[in-house]
Amino acid sequence: MAIDLYWGSGSAYCWRVLLALEHKGLEFRSHLLKFDQQEHQAPQMLAMNPRGQLPVLRDGDYVVFESVGILYYLDRKYPDPPLFGRSAEEAGVIMRVICEYQAYAEPSLMQLVRHFLYRRDPAGAGEGLEEEMSAAMHRVAGEARTIERRLAQSDWVVGEKISATDMVIYPDIRLLLRALAKPAARELAARFLPVEINYPALGRWLERVAALLPAAAHEPGM
Repeated sequence: MAIDLYWGSGSAYCWRVLLALEHKGLEFRSHLLKFDQQEHQAPQMLAMNPRGQLPVLRDGDYVVFESVGILYYLDRKYPDPPLFGRSAEEAGVIMRVICEYQAYAEPSLMQLVRHFLYRRDPAGAGEGLEEEMSAAMHRVAGEARTIERRLAQSDWVVGEKISATDMVIYPDIRLLLRALAKPAARELAARFLPVEINYPALGRWLERVAALLPAAAHEPGM
């Protein structure tokens, strides 16, 4: 049965699934939807995902959404090459690190991306916003050091082969780098950039993912 992927440009969550499909060598029909035209909120999309969010993957009659859920489904349905390791122990570590990242790093990282890259700030958030962004950058830098320590010991975030953990984190870091390149982010960016000096193992890892998965590793659709 054919796989259909409904996704949107600029979404790190969609990018994760594109990386996974590339890694597994799975053919799929690409449906690139336009966020600015609310195509992800169309009735046919809400019928598949009532939350009206992307990505959505349909494999025959089965529909799954939420990026990590899609990665898990793809790994169970098409197990080679694996995304969650080959043992229960390895899968447990991969999922644990994903959960840690989503709990402790991702909220602050996406806060910075929304502010500097997409300028999506809550109404009336001007007062104290500078301090809020500084605190978010501090948290992200701390979590980046945790990832840096892992990558100093291995080519990949977990284990000796690329896994779902790499596919979850890679798009977020790429979007963060684009956000920090904005002139308004210059002062905060000095805490993170240049990556090759402040986080050399992380910098090498970014190049490693791009070399391994070239078709999906460079902001597809943007």
